[in-house]
Amino acid sequence: GFLQGHLCIWLYFRDDDASADSSAEFPDRASMMEVRLQAQEDEITLLKSSLADALRRIHLHDQVPLPRRVQSLHLEDALLSGQSVQGIRAKLYRIPGMEEEEQEEDEEGRGEQEKDLGWTPSVEEPIQPTTIRSLQKEDFQDRSCSPEETCAALASVRTSDQNLIFLCCVCFPEQSIKMFIRGRPITMYIPSNIQNYEDLKMEPPSERLQLDWVYGYRGRDCRANLYFLPTGEAVYFIACVVVLYHINNCTQRHYRKHTDCVRCLTLHPDKVRVASGQTAGVDKDGKPLQPCVHIWDSVTLVTLQQIGLGTFQRGVGSVAFSFDSGAFLCVIDDSNEHMLSVWDCNKGTKHAEVKSTNEAVFAVEFNPIDSTNIITCGKSHVYFWTLSAGQFTKKQGIFGKYKKPKFIQCFVFSLTGDVLTGDSEGNILTWGKSAADIKTLAHEGSVFTLCTLQGGALLSGGGKDRKIIRWSADLAPERECEIPEKFGAVRTIADMNGKELLVGTTRNAILRGTFSNGFVAIVQGHVDEMWGLATHPSQNIFLTCGHDRQVCLWNTEEHKLDWCIILEVGHTDLQLWVVLDLLTREVVSESIDGNEQLSVMRYSPDGSFLAVGSHDNFIYIYNVTESGRRYIRFGKCNGHSSFITHLDWSKDGKYIMSNSGDYEILYWDIAAGCKLLRNRFESKDREWASYTCVLGFHVMGVWLEGSDGTDINALCRSHSERVVAVADDFCKVHLFQYPCPKPKAPSHKYDGHGSHVTNVCFTHSDSHLLSIGGKDTCIFQWKVIGGEVGESKERLASASSTSTSSPEPATN
Repeated sequence: GFLQGHLCIWLYFRDDDASADSSAEFPDRASMMEVRLQAQEDEITLLKSSLADALRRIHLHDQVPLPRRVQSLHLEDALLSGQSVQGIRAKLYRIPGMEEEEQEEDEEGRGEQEKDLGWTPSVEEPIQPTTIRSLQKEDFQDRSCSPEETCAALASVRTSDQNLIFLCCVCFPEQSIKMFIRGRPITMYIPSNIQNYEDLKMEPPSERLQLDWVYGYRGRDCRANLYFLPTGEAVYFIACVVVLYHINNCTQRHYRKHTDCVRCLTLHPDKVRVASGQTAGVDKDGKPLQPCVHIWDSVTLVTLQQIGLGTFQRGVGSVAFSFDSGAFLCVIDDSNEHMLSVWDCNKGTKHAEVKSTNEAVFAVEFNPIDSTNIITCGKSHVYFWTLSAGQFTKKQGIFGKYKKPKFIQCFVFSLTGDVLTGDSEGNILTWGKSAADIKTLAHEGSVFTLCTLQGGALLSGGGKDRKIIRWSADLAPERECEIPEKFGAVRTIADMNGKELLVGTTRNAILRGTFSNGFVAIVQGHVDEMWGLATHPSQNIFLTCGHDRQVCLWNTEEHKLDWCIILEVGHTDLQLWVVLDLLTREVVSESIDGNEQLSVMRYSPDGSFLAVGSHDNFIYIYNVTESGRRYIRFGKCNGHSSFITHLDWSKDGKYIMSNSGDYEILYWDIAAGCKLLRNRFESKDREWASYTCVLGFHVMGVWLEGSDGTDINALCRSHSERVVAVADDFCKVHLFQYPCPKPKAPSHKYDGHGSHVTNVCFTHSDSHLLSIGGKDTCIFQWKVIGGEVGESKERLASASSTSTSSPEPATN
């Protein structure tokens, strides 16, 4: 969060470093086991919560005498203040001969008497304000009612004949509505300004989203995925989007026809057409989707051909055009056998297919001189394929006197037709027909990429040494440079018309430069799962953080990274939170709360308080002084039976609304000492400075039928209070009208992310929406377009139509 030039972040780190060399995905079976394990953990959490709730109710039930038990809390303030309560009627029960002293007997005696009492209703009438004022606070005892119970209250009045009359106040159930998550009912209280809930009609908002900018690049586990186009654009991919970034104009276009993460890319010999392959992915029901390759025009962004739909398994790992006229496309899929297939690009038909190898395959290319010859390389192998009459024959590369490397990472063809391979031992091997003839030691560590230049020169990119070396045609070293350590190893190199180079790195950056002037980053991103996102309250900047320990400040107008720091903290510091100065990037305060990871934090509207939610079920409240530089513990909110997931402050800064992992909605009076407000009904009309809680009456309609409670990771209401954006577990961003309190509310839906969307946030002026992917390490900046001037409350009252979810609007 931001506060007066300071930012406050929470940290949660993992201790699992992924190797840059690895390109293999987790097996399907392991993924299924992870899903099942997560489901079992969710069930345990829900059962523990239900048990805790039941025990709490039993404890309260046993402590309160029956005639004075109150089955609802929301009437107390209204009754004591003399307010008229709509929808409430009174039943008076006369119990002859019951003396006041009899009520004070011990628990055992009272229980016997209650069985013998014959309670008969004597009158039923609406409660009048005078009757309400006659009741005293001590006539009521706190007790939460279950969602199945109607709201009620009991009070006793002494009559002139020394008998007791019991007043039973029954509240009509129309004042609340229930939603169900995993079979658990959650009661939502309807605000007073909604006269007839059933007549409310939901419609999609007039506002829409248009993809404006994509931050990030996938270099961590992909190869040969960066090219320079004659249009002056660099083409690369991240998540489900292929980005065309104009180097000099600093503009972006986006190819968005893929339905899951793009994994490979290649450029046609005409320098216009592009082929990109994707993974299979799964739909929201867990069913696998069909991977394919798209061939498309990089000028018009029109899809020309869809190759192999329903043919490839798991995904597409490598693609290559033939060099003659680009008439054929070679594809390696991600099945166990890594099927090698050749396709007619114009017809979209399969020309030939063969099982490649059970080992990982990293690259495939046609021989530029003879398109009947194809080379593949990968783990411990180089294969030379010949295609004749629709049949493949294979020759295995022989290393002979040279040690067989663990990985052959890449290869290129020299001008003379020789094959040059780069391997994990740091060597460049020159191959004859099928045997390694010459070995050249090029790098310390792996050779990740090779790139041929006009005139026959060669560029090689190193892993461990992070060097780029220029070689002559006869492999004599000519020049070299080293890229900064913070960018990682060299993943791929693209030539910019022989003048400059583009370099993709393993830490998801793209560099531009020369040997003489060095290299600067033009694209940067996170390298591990992201969850943290916050926008500045008055400037066009935002913050992100993730498991890579990076805290990044981005500029939405200039579309660039202003700065990035890596916080050096230990893996045991899951409870640590720090405050950084936005300008100096120095730590000005740090604290530790609880003994488990922290999950959410938010400043009060005036910045005088900070709330920190933890997985230990508590919310820690801090006084903020000295312009955000000093934090003193004010109190602790104790009452949730599961970990805190979301929280929001009221507009007056006195109250907090919070959600937890077991789908609780609780309210807290912070000004009264972090007191839990057991009467949730009294918060139904409270106004909130922000709305990020995923559970609440005003956002009830964002949940799909049958949701398991984890389907929505985050939501954010716009500052205008007109729309609410939702980040779901199925790679989608939704835009609903706000409020949207009815089930099956329609929305606009947007694709692009390649994994669960972890967070969304509007900029201070509502001009843009930011969304971040989890494992796709991608940040999308959406432009908010359309919308009409007007208050959301008026629009809610006048909503007149209902429709199904809108498809994503067509966009470039």
